Amino acid sequence: MPQTERLYRIKNMLDSGRVLTKSLLLEELGISPATLKRDLALIRDRMNAPVVFDRDLGGWKLDKAAALPGTQYELPGLWLSADEIHALLTMQHLLANLDAGGLLGRHIEPLMRRLGKLLGAGTQATEEVARRIKVQTVGARRVHLPHFQAVGSALLLRQRLVIAYHGRGRDEAGEREVSPQRLIHYRHNWYLDAWCHVRMGLRNFSVDAIERVQAIDKPAIDVAETELDAMLGSGYGIFSGKEVQWATLRFTPERARWVADETWHAKQEGHFDEQGRYVLRLPYADPRELIMDILRHIPEVEVVGPTELAQAVSSKVAAAAGR
Repeated sequence: MPQTERLYRIKNMLDSGRVLTKSLLLEELGISPATLKRDLALIRDRMNAPVVFDRDLGGWKLDKAAALPGTQYELPGLWLSADEIHALLTMQHLLANLDAGGLLGRHIEPLMRRLGKLLGAGTQATEEVARRIKVQTVGARRVHLPHFQAVGSALLLRQRLVIAYHGRGRDEAGEREVSPQRLIHYRHNWYLDAWCHVRMGLRNFSVDAIERVQAIDKPAIDVAETELDAMLGSGYGIFSGKEVQWATLRFTPERARWVADETWHAKQEGHFDEQGRYVLRLPYADPRELIMDILRHIPEVEVVGPTELAQAVSSKVAAAAGR
């Protein structure tokens, strides 16, 4: 009988409240005393199951009162293979390193330790993952953890928030009452889509620009997801707007080798022309972020249209040359 099946049967027998004698387990599982000893040690020491031997009853049983505070032994990873646990450790490492502001790190670390223990390697498995896989983030802004937690809690409890917010675009500070709709993690930073009761419309807020936040005893209004997407998700990047236009960009054959494999927008369209150039069409409502991305590819990109977008990019290039 495979070890996974044995552990599953032992677990079910313990969960039933039975006292499991040595002879019963050897007969049920068809294993040697040495194998039984190893299986029980695995369940007790690595899975944190509160298994004790009752001398009066002559067998093993669960003693929930003996469990360490805050531990649980109902762990899905109990039935995972070593390859699956390695994959989970890798994903947890990636998540911890991609996490802007370290919001999830303290919650991820105990799980990584537990997964490493399941492999029987102590912390060596997690250390090996950290040594072999490097994740670098650029442009992530630090988020104040209590603010993030307050926003997330109000979002799920459907409560309104009063936030003190610093709008970087106009360098203005103000106070808003908002109904949070959804959190978005975009380009290593967190944004809150919310209904603003001051402006009476949907707005997008950088969570790192929230300077003070307080949940208030008012229910949040709900905005249909179709309306959220139409207002905040239809254009390019994080900037909002309902008036969507389509940009046409043409990249040189050399730059096309990279751009042709990139996703700029979920609804983008692209093709190669007869000269090997890559032509990319994509929607945008507010040009600011699109212009920044176009500038990254200067001079290997041409803005075919619209004319006002081409002029905006040209003016940025001229201003840069002037400096």
